[in-house]
Amino acid sequence: MKMKKLYFLLILLMSFLFGFTQNGFVLENEKSDKIYFKLINNLIIIPVELNGVELSFLLDTGVTKPILFNILNFSNKLEVKNKELIYLRGLGEEQTVEALKSTDNILKIGKTINLHQDIYAINDPDIDFAARLGLPIHGIIGYDFLKNFIVEINYSRKYLKVYNPTEYSRKNCKKCDILKLSFVNNKPYLNAAIIHDNNTIDLNLLVDTGSSDALWLFEDEEKGIRIPTKNFIDFLGRGLSGSIFGKRAKIDELKIGKFTLYDVNAAFPDSIAIAIAKRNTTRNGSLSGNILKRFNVVLDYPNKKLLIQKNRYFSDLFRYNKSGISLEHQGARIIKRIVNSYNIDSYKNVDSKVDFTQTESYKYIFVPAYKIVQIRKDSPADKAGLKVNDIILSINRRDAHTYNLQDLMGIFYGDEGRVVRMLVERNGVQLRYNFTLKSML
Repeated sequence: MKMKKLYFLLILLMSFLFGFTQNGFVLENEKSDKIYFKLINNLIIIPVELNGVELSFLLDTGVTKPILFNILNFSNKLEVKNKELIYLRGLGEEQTVEALKSTDNILKIGKTINLHQDIYAINDPDIDFAARLGLPIHGIIGYDFLKNFIVEINYSRKYLKVYNPTEYSRKNCKKCDILKLSFVNNKPYLNAAIIHDNNTIDLNLLVDTGSSDALWLFEDEEKGIRIPTKNFIDFLGRGLSGSIFGKRAKIDELKIGKFTLYDVNAAFPDSIAIAIAKRNTTRNGSLSGNILKRFNVVLDYPNKKLLIQKNRYFSDLFRYNKSGISLEHQGARIIKRIVNSYNIDSYKNVDSKVDFTQTESYKYIFVPAYKIVQIRKDSPADKAGLKVNDIILSINRRDAHTYNLQDLMGIFYGDEGRVVRMLVERNGVQLRYNFTLKSML
C-alpha cells in the first residue's frame, strides 16, 4: 500500500515538474542547439515548424508575441487553434490591423519547442516580407523564443546557438564587451552615444534585429537630437500600421560600449509614424541590423546582458541607395527561351564526315519579376524618367531574373558616378533608361 502511495506521489511530482518546464520554449535533454539562418538584407531568417508545417520566420527582438502573415495563402496546410478576433497597432501612418489571436499552438525552432504558443495571425496582403526580401517569410518571432535562453548570434557564419542558461559557460574574451540590457514591454534596450558636430549625446536604443537599417533616431530638441543639415527625404520601410517616411543623414560617430563606428547611416522617421514607439519616453531610437551584423553577439535575456565582438563586417562602409529606386519581388513573368537541337543529315564513308543541321525550338519558363514600388523624388532614377510599377527586364545588359533581389538592389548602393543601364517594361512596352548613381549627402 505504501509503495502504491509512493508511486502515485512520484507520478504527481513528475507531472507537476513537466508542466512547469513547458511554460514557454524549452530545450529538453540538450545543453545547446545550433540553428543555421539566412542573412537577407541584414535580417535573420530562421526555419520554424508551426503545428507540423515548416515555415520561415524573421527573428525580431522588437516583437513580443509571434505574428503570422497572410495565413490564407497556406491555410490548407496549416491550422491555427482557438482563434479570437483582435486589433493590433504598430509603426506606420495608417490605422490598426485586424488579427486573429490563436492559443495552444505547437511551435518548434531547431530542438526547442513550445507546446502552448500564442500566435497573432494577420491577413493583410500589404504586409509582405516575401516581396521585399525575395523569399517566403511567413511571420516574425522575438521575445517568446529568446526569453528562456542565452542565444549566440554568429552573423559572420550565419548560425544561432541556443543554450540552456544553466549550461552556458562564457569564454574569456578580451576583444568582447558586455553591455547591460533593460527591458520595456519585453523589448531589449541598451545605452549608446553619438558624436556629431563635436556634440556627444547619450542614447537609450531599442535593440532591433527586425529592421535592416543601421540607426534610427527620434528628433528631440531638448536632448539635442537634431537632423543634420545634409539630409534627404526617403521611404524608410513599412510597419504593421503602414508606410514609414522620414529623412536620412550621416552621423560622425556611434559608440557602443568600447567600440566606435564612423560615418554611420542614420534615419529620422516622421513623428506621426512612430507615435506608438515614442510612448516609451526614454527611448531615443533603434540599433538595427546594419549595425548589429558587424558584431557576433550573445543575447542573454535571463541575466539582462548583451555580449558583442566585432566580426568581418565591422569595417564595411555604410552605404545609401544612390538610385532612388525601391524594388519588390512581384510574382513571376514568362520568358521564351531558345532550345537548340541537332539532326544527322547524312553519313559519308570517304572522309568519315557527318553532316548536321541545327533546328531551333522554344520553351517558356517562369522567372522572378522585379517591380519598382518606390522612387525617391528628384533622385537619378526619377530624373531619368523611370516610374513606379515599371518591371525591370535587364540591368547593365544582364537579365534581371538572373539576380536575386538582394544582389539586384545592391547595384543601387554602388559608387557614386557609376552608370546604370536599365531595360524596363511599362504597360506592355519595353523602354530603355540610363542614369548615374549620385550621393544625396
